[in-house]
Parts: sequence; C-alpha cells; structure tokens
Amino acid sequence: MTAKLWGMPGSLYTARARSYLIKQHFAFEEAIPGDPGWPEVTKAVGRWIIPVLQLADGTLIQDGVAIIDHIEVQGARRSAYPATPRHRAIAHVFELYGGEGLLRPAMHYRWNFDDANLDFLRTDFVRALFPGATPEVEAAVFDNASGRMRRARDGFGVSPETAGAVEASYHRFLALLDAHLAKHPYLLGGAPTLGDYALIGPLFAHLGRDPYPLAEMQRRAYHVWRWVERMNRPQALLDGYPSEALIADDGVPETLAALLRFVAEDYLPELAAHVAFANDWLAERPALAPGTNGLDSPGARAIGKARFDWHGHSIETLVMPYRFWLLDRLQAALTPEGKALLEETGLGALATLRTNRPVERVDNLEVWGAASN
Repeated sequence: MTAKLWGMPGSLYTARARSYLIKQHFAFEEAIPGDPGWPEVTKAVGRWIIPVLQLADGTLIQDGVAIIDHIEVQGARRSAYPATPRHRAIAHVFELYGGEGLLRPAMHYRWNFDDANLDFLRTDFVRALFPGATPEVEAAVFDNASGRMRRARDGFGVSPETAGAVEASYHRFLALLDAHLAKHPYLLGGAPTLGDYALIGPLFAHLGRDPYPLAEMQRRAYHVWRWVERMNRPQALLDGYPSEALIADDGVPETLAALLRFVAEDYLPELAAHVAFANDWLAERPALAPGTNGLDSPGARAIGKARFDWHGHSIETLVMPYRFWLLDRLQAALTPEGKALLEETGLGALATLRTNRPVERVDNLEVWGAASN
C-alpha cells in the first residue's frame, strides 16, 4: 500500500502537509473524504478532521505539524527545523502565524466574494466530499459545507464592519512578504522551513487558489505567487537565486524583520486575549482532569470567544487550544538569541504568554496537561 494523504484540495491544513511531503520527495497518493475508506479513518482518528496521513503499514497521523514531525524523526530529506537559534525562533513564529494568524483574510476572501468564487467552490467542495452527486445532493452537500464554513468565518472576526481592515491588513502583509521573497526564494533563504509550510496553508488553499484572491495575489505580489508555485514542486525552483543555503550566519535581513514587526502588530493582541480568556476558563474548572479538554463534545476545537481591539475594531474570535500548543512549541525552541530577536521586533511577549496549564495532543485531540507549578 502506498501512503495516503487524506484531505481536500481546498483545505488550508492539508496544504501544509502536502507541501512538506512533496518537498521531502515522499511517495504518497492523495485521498478525499468522498473515497470509500474515509469512514474507517475518521472512526480510528476519533473525529472528522483533515489532514490525516495513512502510512503504508496503516499507521494514521493526524495534523500537519504531527505529520511533519513524524517524517523528521524518521529522517527527512531536508529538515524543516533550522539549526541556528534566531532562524529557529522565526520558523516557529510563522508556524503559529501562518496557520492561525492568517485565518481572517483566508476566510474573508473565500466566502465574501461569491460572484467570483462561488461556482468554483461549489464544484471543488462537492468533488472532494461527494463525487458523482446528483444536482439535488450536490446542492445539499455544498449548502451544508459552505454554511458551516461561513459560520467559522464569522468566528474569526470577519464581518461587513471589519472587511476593510481585513483587506488592508492582508495587503500590507502581501507587500512585506513580496519584498522579502524578491530577494530570497523561501522565508529563511534557499530552502523551506516550518514557517514556509505553515504559510502555504492559507496562501495556497484559500488565497492562492480561489479565483478572486488568486487574481489579487498575481496582481499585487508576483514573488508571493511564484513562491506558492515553488512550495508545491519537489524541486527547489530557485529562479536564479544563488543557492539552496539558508541566510548566512543566522542573519535576519530588514525585509524579514519588517515581517516580524507586522506579526507583532497584527496577531499579538489576539493571542494575548486568547491566553487571558483560557486562563479565566481554566480557573473556573479547577477539577478539570489532565488529559481531557473539558468540552461536551471532545472533538470540538474552541472553548469560547475572546474580545480584543484589532486595527481600530473591537472583535471577538474563537479561542482554540491548538494555538496554545503551537505557542508552547515556540517557547520550547527559544534560546537567549531567539528571545532577543523577538524583543527587537516587538514580539517579546511570545516568550512569556502562556496558559496556566499546557496543551498536549493525545489521541488526535488537544487536551489540557497538568497545572504548572
């Protein structure tokens, strides 16, 4: 049996795993939830969630980060983890921001431009979820899927009132990333790392593939669009850049420092509000057993909503413990050099923001660990 990556073409989190496997020259086939084997996979995983990597021996690995780490342990063709302290800190910052901080523009540009996107999305979703459906079933499948995703869009702080701010923020991010990628083929130089694999999720699946945002990216940010192509090819595709080496001497060029400062402005207020909410939530549940998540539906991803100020708006977004797990990973990777870089770029709080209990992943669920001393 060849390894299978269960996911969807338009799935943000599938895009991370797919890109990594491609770059590792890992032999796999893609499988969709509409395939006959999917019910058994969801039963084994414990919830309907993608991506899932099914290895040749039948082993199932759920979550893009977990898939990357499994291959890294087995022996990656080229590690996603930089060896130097400042680059490793940066990789983890974008591992967090790429998969979580860009959800607002990803959901806005997918679900708020129906004139350009809707026909494409309807076909794309139904082909993955229920290939061969009759027109009546197709309509029901898409209405259910799109309705759920539009509710999720609202849960990430996207509304008619915030739409302008979402677009302005995304355009700034695109401009900064484009300026950096004009000089470097990947985030840290000549090869992709954790940060690239996180960023490719939203920047391919939603923003570099759906019709409206794809045209926006091609028009505004050629180098980002070309990086999206590069991240989905097994070759380095250096396009005339000098080498596959990372930036020398653990260096941080100004274009990269500018991106870090943007992350501090765009994402720190949300993350700080979520940590504060989670600590209040935990304080109300002193008897919560380690290894559980305290939710009526263990497969749910959010524990509530937190409010914070973002680019002139007071918004409320879903608090998902998965983000705290990524934050824990970032903090575990920090050295004095990494902490100093975060301080220099306005991200110093990432070294100290933490929930009173760590988040762990056990049996494909995010659960709370024992209280820290």
